[in-house]
Amino acid sequence: MRPDPVRLTAGAAVVSTAALTAAVAGGWLGADIGAGAQFCEAAHAHVRQPVNSLTNAGFVVAGLAVAVRTRRGALGTGALGRWPALATAYAVLVVLLGPGSAALHATGTALGGGIDVLSMYAVAAFALGFAVLRRSAGGPATMAVTAVAALGVQVAADVGGWSAPVVHTAGNLAFGAVLLAAVVVEARTRTDRDRLWLAAALSSLVAAFAIWTTGSTGSAWCFPDSVYQGHGVWHLLCALAAWCLFRLWASERSAVSSPRVSAPPSRDVAALA
Repeated sequence: MRPDPVRLTAGAAVVSTAALTAAVAGGWLGADIGAGAQFCEAAHAHVRQPVNSLTNAGFVVAGLAVAVRTRRGALGTGALGRWPALATAYAVLVVLLGPGSAALHATGTALGGGIDVLSMYAVAAFALGFAVLRRSAGGPATMAVTAVAALGVQVAADVGGWSAPVVHTAGNLAFGAVLLAAVVVEARTRTDRDRLWLAAALSSLVAAFAIWTTGSTGSAWCFPDSVYQGHGVWHLLCALAAWCLFRLWASERSAVSSPRVSAPPSRDVAALA
């Protein structure tokens, strides 16, 4: 019997949120070192950045929405329809982005920051792996190799600790590069699908990044004590992009057209045979 996508995803949401709540209350993630302080919001006594923490609920909502459509079987006739377990895996990963990111903003700890970036890297790696699976007409093994490699590149860049212009860290730069690679592969994949969802996902990401650049401490758009936080808007727009990307995949109505498959002969050629 196939596991229920909604139960699995909701379970991941409840367990991860409960674990984060207990960790914040008990100080399990270590000492507050001011991690995430560059994202403008003033630090509070218990939950360090409440707005930047709570806006991560957008990922939980998006992941649950993916799970609901997966349970209904609204996955198209492409790769998701063939491997529905991948849709459930994606729903869980998107949900975990919420508590994962909140671990940084709620605690200001180094471990919280590590959980935050790892959850980001996992979703980006999934997106690239799935795009390559469909572009190459491969299977889950192709996706797994690509995703693991993409995750490794991002983690290595983050561990290296190098700085990068505009995006601050090499880890962020690698994350952006993996997402960009996923978008490029998606754009070049020849399938019957609703490309408006690709445009919506890309537009959401571009808007999210533009607002992300304004949400840093010292920016003219930084209001430390306001309910408006640019980084919080970044969270919400990224959650929207995650949903739009799923809808793009689920709109697929035909198998990937592999570049290795040659076109059938024309009538003229057939007549000469």
